[in-house]
Amino acid sequence: MDPIENAKRGIALMDLTRLGADDTVADIDHLIAKTVTTYGAVAAVCVWPKFAHHAVQSLAGTGVKVCAVADFPDGSGDKKRIGDAIDQIGEAGANEVDLVLPYRAFLAGEIALAEQAVAHARKLCGASLKLKVILETGILQDAPAITDASKLALAMGADFLKTSTGMTAVSAKIPAARLMLAAIKDFGLNTQQPIGFKASGGIRDLARASLFLELADQVMGSEWVTRNHFRIGASALLDDLIRYLETHR
Repeated sequence: MDPIENAKRGIALMDLTRLGADDTVADIDHLIAKTVTTYGAVAAVCVWPKFAHHAVQSLAGTGVKVCAVADFPDGSGDKKRIGDAIDQIGEAGANEVDLVLPYRAFLAGEIALAEQAVAHARKLCGASLKLKVILETGILQDAPAITDASKLALAMGADFLKTSTGMTAVSAKIPAARLMLAAIKDFGLNTQQPIGFKASGGIRDLARASLFLELADQVMGSEWVTRNHFRIGASALLDDLIRYLETHR
């Protein structure tokens, strides 16, 4: 696809993210100021739960959704920790939760803990919050583990599968994304339930973002690749896409 078109798509599909350990309200305001661009608005912002209410108020009327993280970044599986985060996100009036799968427990064979964490989050999210489950594929690494984790999250009620937290040495990779999209496609065909995909971690420029966009086009069809089904979680990417569009105006 034409790079200019991919740059525009990338902006519209972006979860503009700020998850620094020392983030302040001023940092979130700086993030929010970037959400509506000359080339359209991003899909959402992704922040810590404590900033969700401020983000919701600041973005009112823009159409930009607010996402916040739960059990992030380690995926402990602790139900109280998950519940406290989702309660705060829901009370803020936000739209989406990015939950970290207890991936280390999953790898250790503690499948029930992973299932219970996602199922608990699903119950708390109800119909009002979209649940995006982060698999941390850079740690899962091998194909069977990524496929099995995808199937587990889907079976427990995930609305989206997300590649990674962006906090590990290995983040979003095309082979893992392909496996996740295949699981989503199979699940959707079997259940008629629309499930989305989010690529996140290390996607900093147009060339990298285009790889994931074009993979989704190939596996799912370009008509599927809308903000309802596809997101790119990123922080530095937006500046690169705008720079490209300004250069090739």
